[in-house]
Amino acid sequence: MKRNKTMEDPQNLEMVKRRHFSFRINAFFFCIFVLFSILIVKLALLQFVEGKQLSEKEMLNTTRTNAIAPIRGNIFDKDNYPIAWTYSVQSLFYRYGAGGTKQQIVDMAERLEKVFAENGDPDALPLSANEIIRRMDVGFDLSMQDTGKRPSYSFVPRRIKANLSQREIAYMMEHRDEFKGLEIMEESARAYDKENTIAVQLIGYVRPFSTAIGVSNSYLDYYTEHKDEYLQTPTEDVGFDGLEFMYQEELRGKNGEKSYPVNAAQKIVGPATITKPQKGDNLYLTVQKDVQLATEQAIMDQLPKIRVSKNPFEYAPDARSGYAVAMEVKTGNVIAMASMPDYDPNVWTGGSVPAEEYNKIKQFVNNGTITASYPDYPEKDLPKHANSIVYLGSTVKPLTILLGYQEGFITPSTTYYDSGTFYFGRNNSAHISNDNNSAYGSINPRLAIQYSSNVFMSAMVGNPLALKYGVKGLDVWDAFMKQFGLGVLTESGLPNEYAGGLDYYTNVAKGLDSYQSALVRASWGQQARYTTLQLAQYAAMLGSKGKRMKPQFVDKITTYDGELVKQTEPEVLNEVSFPNEDWNSIFQGMIKVHKEGFDGFPYVVAAKTGTSTQSVGGHDVSNAVFIAFAPLENPTLAVAVVVPEGGYGSWGAAPIARKIFQAYDEYIGLDGTPHPAKPANQQ
Repeated sequence: MKRNKTMEDPQNLEMVKRRHFSFRINAFFFCIFVLFSILIVKLALLQFVEGKQLSEKEMLNTTRTNAIAPIRGNIFDKDNYPIAWTYSVQSLFYRYGAGGTKQQIVDMAERLEKVFAENGDPDALPLSANEIIRRMDVGFDLSMQDTGKRPSYSFVPRRIKANLSQREIAYMMEHRDEFKGLEIMEESARAYDKENTIAVQLIGYVRPFSTAIGVSNSYLDYYTEHKDEYLQTPTEDVGFDGLEFMYQEELRGKNGEKSYPVNAAQKIVGPATITKPQKGDNLYLTVQKDVQLATEQAIMDQLPKIRVSKNPFEYAPDARSGYAVAMEVKTGNVIAMASMPDYDPNVWTGGSVPAEEYNKIKQFVNNGTITASYPDYPEKDLPKHANSIVYLGSTVKPLTILLGYQEGFITPSTTYYDSGTFYFGRNNSAHISNDNNSAYGSINPRLAIQYSSNVFMSAMVGNPLALKYGVKGLDVWDAFMKQFGLGVLTESGLPNEYAGGLDYYTNVAKGLDSYQSALVRASWGQQARYTTLQLAQYAAMLGSKGKRMKPQFVDKITTYDGELVKQTEPEVLNEVSFPNEDWNSIFQGMIKVHKEGFDGFPYVVAAKTGTSTQSVGGHDVSNAVFIAFAPLENPTLAVAVVVPEGGYGSWGAAPIARKIFQAYDEYIGLDGTPHPAKPANQQ
């Protein structure tokens, strides 16, 4: 094989090596150039195309979540008539700390007063500048004087006015830059039937959570205990009284959420994620609208009648209030609960009532059938008048007779000569008498109830109890009363319910009565004060021959869309047992009791009247009290009526009860079948 001489030439070999090296160098630099070009292009893309987006992503560090308040459930009567419901409104809010100087805030409040007056609903309550300042919660008044009250939570927007009119909204939007710290927000508002005030104090009302959390030492402590949940929606309206509070958890529903991705500057940088709130449940009450309205009207018709009556037994010039409860004997369902006078609960719309308006209604905002409520008198005169909690008077006498049977002091056939007066105590130094000093002669327990003999009750039950047990007789009496629901809560669950005033204990402790005197007077109803609901529960217990039923106000609970959540069942709290002979003896006395207004009533009614006397403001007043159940042969409905300063129970309270029984029979039926009233031209 011949060798290539050229390749063997050292000079030629060197040239070939140089050419190869130069090619590799050029290839290397070309690759470097390509890589740098790619890098420069990528940097340009990052800088000019993706830079803004990546910069925001770099700053993204959290998610902001705002709670969405749920829609509150509705409240209906027994027959699905709407009593309370929720609707959407536009409301004006003020954010604390955003309104400038004191003078600027005052100027803004005065301007808002004019704006509302010129553009608002002409039928709405006027809103003064002073009230606007108060609602702003800025710690000073219209004169810029410190109120001494520190502003509440700074992060909570203050509602200035709810349910703005279209003209108000348009004005505020047009002049938004002139109202620093104000903003319009959509929210839910509560509405109540304006044509008919239906069981107002039983239903209750709502107010903002920020108001509820400021109330301490009451049932409203519930909101402080649950503040972590409610502070998420601090402007939300919550139940403040009655069923609105009692069923707050069911009516409220559950919060929803609206979440936003935000950067370190708290700027929203992405779409929101929404979890819808769960609507509250609906309540269907045991209250029947027409019976309730008839009850309210019966009271309001009776009061002016007895104030001017020419009949001395009916005349009660100072009667200004009345209370009634109608409760089914077998179920405990409360069909009507009236505390009169009442008021329009729509005044609470917007969260608070102007002071001048609240002063007009504050005496009867409370439910007088379960706690103290006051008559329609000027506040300065209230100490001279009785409130809704009065002595039960002679309505206790059926119970006194039953206690006498239990203790063996009397039997249904026992007789006693009633001379009109009973003497007791050391050397017979004390005495009591029947009304008008009436003497009834030889009477038995049945006649003692019929005639309402104070003497029989004192001589045959009250005094023997003191002689048998001494001071311990008070405990025996008290324990027996409590079995019938007198002196204990009815277990209705209503907030602020009063258990009763046991004066037979307090008067003895204060030295105002001996234990013997206390028991004698308690035996005919002058030593304890109870609520109208307690009296209704007691009357129903008589009708059932010993079953104390839990008062029920809600028949069923459904979801907002109508699916059944809970059906309420009757609940027996306790029972007492007596022979039928004992029950029948008191019933025979009760059906003979004189009760004005019941002539011609087609059912047999067992009733007991009471005229309780108590000292108020240095003088004695007489209160009309009445309990009854019907029909005797198959008790269906029990009714209790209290008219403070209403005089005789038979005249002041019984006619109200008659109309309640009539309404129940008309719309529901005392025999199970409604009996609608005939037109006037067919009667």
